[in-house]
Amino acid sequence: KLSVGGEEGMFFIFSFISTLTSTVSPSMAKQQLDSLGLDAEIEYFQSNSEEEIIKKIHSHAQEEYSCGVFNFGAHTHTNVAIRDAILAVDFPFYEVHISNVYSREEFRHVSFFSDIAIGCIVGFGFDGYEFALQKILRSKDGS
Repeated sequence: KLSVGGEEGMFFIFSFISTLTSTVSPSMAKQQLDSLGLDAEIEYFQSNSEEEIIKKIHSHAQEEYSCGVFNFGAHTHTNVAIRDAILAVDFPFYEVHISNVYSREEFRHVSFFSDIAIGCIVGFGFDGYEFALQKILRSKDGS
C-alpha cells in the first residue's frame, strides 16, 4: 500500500504496448521501479486487447487505485473507447511514452488522452515511469 501523508492507496502502472520496435522488454519498467525500493504497492498490467484494457480500467471502481501511469502505445492515437472508460470511472493518471512521440511521424503527435491526464511524460525511456511515480508520491504531501 502507498502511505504518504497518512493516506493509503494503491498505485498501478498500465503498460499498453501494442508494438515494440526494439528488443527492449516491457518488463524492464517493472524491474526498474521495483529496484527503487519505494514504499508503494504497485500493480502492473499489460495488454494489447482493447476489451482487457477497458475491463481493467473499470476495475478502478472496486479497487480504488490512487493513480495510474499509462503507456497507451498505438492506442494513444486511435482509441476513443479506452478514453471513455477512463472518464466513466474518473481515473487520475499520468500518460507516459518511452520515445519522444514529437520526433516521430506526424500522426503520433495527437493523443486522445493528454487532455484528461494529470500530466504527460515523453521521451525519457523507462525513466518516465519513475518520474511519474515520484511525482505521484510527492503530490500526496503537497509538493
